Amino acid sequence: MMTRGYFGIGVEGISKPMNIGNLLRSAHSFGASFFYTIDTPVDLHGMRSSDTSGAFGHVPFYNFNSVDDMTLPENTSVVAVELLPDAVELPSFRHPTRAIYVLGAEMSSVSPKMLARCDHAIQIPMKFCVNVGVAGAIVMYDRLISMGRFPPRPVSAGGPREFIPPKLRDDQIIVP
Repeated sequence: MMTRGYFGIGVEGISKPMNIGNLLRSAHSFGASFFYTIDTPVDLHGMRSSDTSGAFGHVPFYNFNSVDDMTLPENTSVVAVELLPDAVELPSFRHPTRAIYVLGAEMSSVSPKMLARCDHAIQIPMKFCVNVGVAGAIVMYDRLISMGRFPPRPVSAGGPREFIPPKLRDDQIIVP
């Protein structure tokens, strides 16, 4: 899985450690550069019960006390995943090369203070909210398929027949 840039994903004010662990596991699977929480009590034992991939050993984890305490790499776009009237629907959104995604708490939303810090707001087109871990996985999957090196989908049912090699430097060679 090769994509350009990097991304981090995290949650603000979430209360259920199993949801954090689930999202962290998905972040590990989709190749997140880091994971973070904001204003969230961290229960490592509870998180690990749903993180069966051992993501804590592979993905840097940051716990910020507040939005004001959150530090980011330079030139990184902040993207809220939130049901808002002016949010861009995910299938129409072009992911920034350098991005962090933030999801709100289970029974709440991303805070106004966090939204003020965001460069973009996106929403998943659906009838009602899904679990925060599911929403995060959908966003990461969309990032992967829109920024990864995959052949185009065929017109008829089934998979593509062509091989698209990963983008390489001039001094690298791939032998299929």
